[in-house]
Amino acid sequence: MCAVQNEILQFHVPTRPLAPRPQADLQENSPRRQRGTISRRQKYKAAVAVAVEKCADDTKGQTCYICTEAVHWKTKEGLVRGCACRGTAGFVHVSCLAEQAKILVAEGEENNLDDDRFMPRWNRWHTCSLCKQKHHGVVACALGWACWKTYVGRSETVTSDEVVLLAMNLLGGGLGDANQNEDALIVREAELAMWQRLGHSESNMLVVQSNLASTYQELKRYDESLRMRREVYSRKVKLLGGEHEKTILEAANYANCLGGLQRHAEAKALLRKVVPVARRVLGDNHQITLTMRGYYAEALFNDNGATLEEIRVAVTTIDETVRTARQMLGFSHPLAVALGENLRIMRAALHAREETATGST
Repeated sequence: MCAVQNEILQFHVPTRPLAPRPQADLQENSPRRQRGTISRRQKYKAAVAVAVEKCADDTKGQTCYICTEAVHWKTKEGLVRGCACRGTAGFVHVSCLAEQAKILVAEGEENNLDDDRFMPRWNRWHTCSLCKQKHHGVVACALGWACWKTYVGRSETVTSDEVVLLAMNLLGGGLGDANQNEDALIVREAELAMWQRLGHSESNMLVVQSNLASTYQELKRYDESLRMRREVYSRKVKLLGGEHEKTILEAANYANCLGGLQRHAEAKALLRKVVPVARRVLGDNHQITLTMRGYYAEALFNDNGATLEEIRVAVTTIDETVRTARQMLGFSHPLAVALGENLRIMRAALHAREETATGST
């Protein structure tokens, strides 16, 4: 089954201080703060090491497009690539990506930029500036830890609750991308509790609940995920309308959850209604559209009552989707890999089914 899609929070970060904390925690050399800083640094270094090792075969002989070196001058880390860049593009050090994002966000905070100008700066924490696709897998996880250690624990008054929430959102998504779902659950539940305490907008609250539902789903807690998915989808339709990108994404995740519960007829009914909307509003090449078409093929294929013709439609659908995903995202992108594996399984099953049908006649 293709992975669920997480949402990234989108809001401006005002330059106001966090809620009051115990003075001991704000002292630069307090034991509690020192322990937290050391832990964050250790987890960040470990995540970077995992990302570099995972990307080692792909990055041989390449240099960072930011610093132009193969090995980072300070951290001595190697290169990674976790976006949709291909050829010789997109090779980079996690530390260079983090430093670039940190500088851009600091400038945005200092100049008190409005939403439209601030968020593109923040998005550099999770989106490649070259191919404009989100970083994924272990690279996203390393960037999540980089962001978390950058903004959590700062005592400066420019730090806000909102920037902590943005960092928490990014870390939760990165942990999920790296299949560290138990850790992601801890972050997602803490994120939801913080949102409930602060009482922010319904739109962003729905993003947080949707991401928590995704984590439940990855942990096979389908009943909990489905209850939350159903509520969030209904509220997004009312709040944003059925053709908003966030509503379409939620429909995709809702259908995927139904599939996990083997409720394929319901998944097919939902996707038959929403896939045409996604294709019209987002386009055939959009990642959400490709994901939804993959879910629809799975629902057709996995339905116990599927006819031979429905299995053929499923194979044709996912074959077209795989080719588009590889063209748009690259062969190594997680979505392209998952779709390709599903295509292999479906083709084999279709071949066996057709041979059985031929033999029976």
